Amino acid sequence: MALRRTKIVATLGPSSSSPERISALIAAGLDVARLNFSHGNADDHRQRAELVRRLAAEQGRFVALMGDLQGPKIRIARFADKQVELQAGQRFTLSNSHPNDAGNDSVVGIDYPELVHDCRPGDELLLDDGRVVLQVDEVTDDAVHTTVTVGGPLSNNKGINRRGGGLSAPSLTDKDRADIKVAAELQLDYVAVSFPRYGQDIEEARALLREAGSDAWIIAKIERAEAVVDDEALDSLIRVSDGVMVARGDLGVEVGDAELVGIQKRIIQHARTLNKLVITATQMMESMISSPLPTRAEVSDVANAVLDYTDAVMLSAESASGRYPVEAVQAMARVCLGAEKHPTSTRSHHRLGETFSRCDDTIALSAMYAANHFPGVKAIISLTESGRTPLIMSRIRSGVPIYCFTPHTSTQHRAALFRGVYTIPFDAAALDPAEVSDAAIDELKKRRLIKADDWVILTKGDLTRDSGGTNGMKILKVA
Repeated sequence: MALRRTKIVATLGPSSSSPERISALIAAGLDVARLNFSHGNADDHRQRAELVRRLAAEQGRFVALMGDLQGPKIRIARFADKQVELQAGQRFTLSNSHPNDAGNDSVVGIDYPELVHDCRPGDELLLDDGRVVLQVDEVTDDAVHTTVTVGGPLSNNKGINRRGGGLSAPSLTDKDRADIKVAAELQLDYVAVSFPRYGQDIEEARALLREAGSDAWIIAKIERAEAVVDDEALDSLIRVSDGVMVARGDLGVEVGDAELVGIQKRIIQHARTLNKLVITATQMMESMISSPLPTRAEVSDVANAVLDYTDAVMLSAESASGRYPVEAVQAMARVCLGAEKHPTSTRSHHRLGETFSRCDDTIALSAMYAANHFPGVKAIISLTESGRTPLIMSRIRSGVPIYCFTPHTSTQHRAALFRGVYTIPFDAAALDPAEVSDAAIDELKKRRLIKADDWVILTKGDLTRDSGGTNGMKILKVA
């Protein structure tokens, strides 16, 4: 059976917390389990993380764990009757002084006092992911007075966005700082930072993680308009992160639906060019919250992200609270495999004509060039400490599987998010140097991944245990 190159991230929640359900998700193709810190408590996340680790090991699979920080939630407060119906043309006020549980169809409290400083007359505010749109008429010391331009039902605690971005809430909240400590305690492989505006937001999160004893990689969620206003802003966030998430919910609200597809493609392209991971997320199979099959539009959406060469596609409510979490993972895996059959998924022009600044990058990209131009190559073996070499390799479009041979648990799990990369536990330092190549090939033969007369490319460093030290490549024929 063909190996699926695009990885699947699925969010765990009420529908996917039992051992039976998590085991089924792993069997269906789960590669990264997302723990959403916007919901649940530390004990919930701890229990799910322990189950994923244990059940993945029982199946011989490596599943990464990602904690997703809540970030600043700019929301309205609550209504006396839980919900109101707003009509286009009516006046509606967002107030800092109105009681938080006494909203009505003319005024509601807000949990973000700075809104009065961030808004100007003429601004558009989008509530509940853009389902309700307000035009700002006037801003006073304690309230934003608006006219409803798109009406509809509005219920408690719905989010507020400003068209074009510009809300000044800091990226990391006190809750996020506490959750970073939980992420470190649970030894999560990835931490996703919500609503970052600048590189310093990511650097602060990284410093807090390291202080807490975690070496987790950081994913920057691209969901503010400011982050995509130009290439300089986007690249500055990508460079300081280990990867990015195309978080299409809030991003789509702020930039508008018409711009979203082009921006998604630009984010994926820039992340790969800068040798970083990229996850495409939000509403990818939304109808499967209540349906056992995706729509054709959802199939196309997932397939297009695969063809753009995203590392991973992500499920949110579909797997966390939907009726068909396992079927959603199965459907996503099926669509990914189908899209990967398209010829463009194995043709690469990445970095042709560029010069390289690192020895290990040069070896990694040379290996991929050889693999894509020597038809007998059936596998690439990367003996690695940190996982950087297979990560760089995986930026190149190719149909040749990349095997991450590493003795380190953190690297074994981390590589589960790399497109086209598969983990094999292997400790080269425990072997005589003359035996390493044959032993590595034997590992693939044991798993029936290669056979006699196949060619294999192997990359390694002269010094094992030396991160960043990959300096050699061999092309070997399987005996």
